[in-house]
Amino acid sequence: MRWNRSFGVLLPLTSLPASPILGDLGPAARHFGDFLKEAGASFWQVLPLHPLGPGFSPYSSPSSFAGNPLLVSPALLCEEGLLNPSDLEGMPPATRQAQYEKAYWRERLLALAFARFQKTGWHAAEFATFCRREALWLEDWSLYAVAKRTFHGTPFWLWPPEIAYRQPQAVQRFASEKQEELEKVKFEQFLFQSQWETLRAELAPVKVIGDLPFYVAPDSADVWAHPELFQLGPDLRPLVVAGVPPDYFSPEGQLWGNPTYRWETHEATAFAWWKARLQRALALYDVVRLDHFRGFAAAWEVPAGEATARRGAWVPSPGKELFRSLGGSLPLIAEDLGHITEDVIRLRDSLGLPGMAILQFAFNPHERSTFLPHRHRNHLVVYTGTHDNNTAQGWWEEETSDDIRAYFRAYVANGEPPHRALVRLAMASVANLAIIPMQDVLGLPSSCRINRPGTPSGNWVFRLLEEELSRDAASWLRHLAWVYDRLPNQQQS
Repeated sequence: MRWNRSFGVLLPLTSLPASPILGDLGPAARHFGDFLKEAGASFWQVLPLHPLGPGFSPYSSPSSFAGNPLLVSPALLCEEGLLNPSDLEGMPPATRQAQYEKAYWRERLLALAFARFQKTGWHAAEFATFCRREALWLEDWSLYAVAKRTFHGTPFWLWPPEIAYRQPQAVQRFASEKQEELEKVKFEQFLFQSQWETLRAELAPVKVIGDLPFYVAPDSADVWAHPELFQLGPDLRPLVVAGVPPDYFSPEGQLWGNPTYRWETHEATAFAWWKARLQRALALYDVVRLDHFRGFAAAWEVPAGEATARRGAWVPSPGKELFRSLGGSLPLIAEDLGHITEDVIRLRDSLGLPGMAILQFAFNPHERSTFLPHRHRNHLVVYTGTHDNNTAQGWWEEETSDDIRAYFRAYVANGEPPHRALVRLAMASVANLAIIPMQDVLGLPSSCRINRPGTPSGNWVFRLLEEELSRDAASWLRHLAWVYDRLPNQQQS
């Protein structure tokens, strides 16, 4: 897919300001949508919206289909009559960092909303329609979520064997015993879907870019429901795990621990699970960024039990066959970073997908990078940095050497602060789409970065402050968009 010249802003929903504990789908999201429109942005990149996994990461979610129920807005539930304003009294105040340890507040409010739904039958017909329409993944997710609570949070392979191995009679008996709990999980998904669809309609004409992680978590509804699709041993644990070899982010490589795919089974089913997964993503987002796109060409597989990702091997993937089975031109972006080889480039180009350029990686004067703006191409998405990078200000202060700084200063040849110069370069690039993390718009320090790859804690907690969504910030972005022809519909005003 190709876009006209445009730009977007990267900010996870959990990083929105004002909502207690963490950002959500409520008033702060609408306020941010207004900010984007005032700035002339065409896109909002939200990253995955799935339930959070270890370390609060949406990339290690226990479901690659479900929405994150913690994103359901208590304020909107009050407007809809499912909560009373008094129910929100005593909630913690908004802070710079998300307060996941207080998420029990959100869970309590969801329970109250469900109880009132049971009493009133609020939108019961729409709820029943949603359950029928999404049954393909919703049944598995609700069973997994309830079993996870029932068996005290242990991994599914440690559940009673008849449930772990999904013996039909045992699963049916479990479901009949847990009907109310299952309905509550489904109702939370209905609330998420309803609020998300309303928000998307109000965001128009701003479009949403979401992420599709290549792998799924080992302890997830996906693996529990479809063990035949993954390389698992008789004990339902991975035989080999995913990762990447040593790179810029980690000298030991990254050992992700995700189960790898049993591709012959996927091919035998005409990639039915992948089709359903991508269809769900395209229902949630206008554009989908394929995280770790190089995995569709070949994936780094490490024997289970290894301490690092060094002793792995590249194993080919049937990406060409998978995408051919999907058919048509889809609104996808290839995250083609890291160890990129000719087979990855051939696959990306054969599909007509734009790749990515990261400006923070561009300015080593001794290795003239293809990420340098004068080497960009139109069919490309340029970022100052991604959620895995430092903020632009943190990059300048902590990660640049004297020679990189000197080359950068010579390249930009202006007196702007480094974060603003980097944003200007992204806007000026010939790449059709530029994405700017909100922290880089504001020049925030490294303490405000979203994720540090390879570190298990301290990530995904950054939140904006309400006063940072200023008219000055929006006006500056709009001015750059006007200068570099990135305003919607070429309305340069």
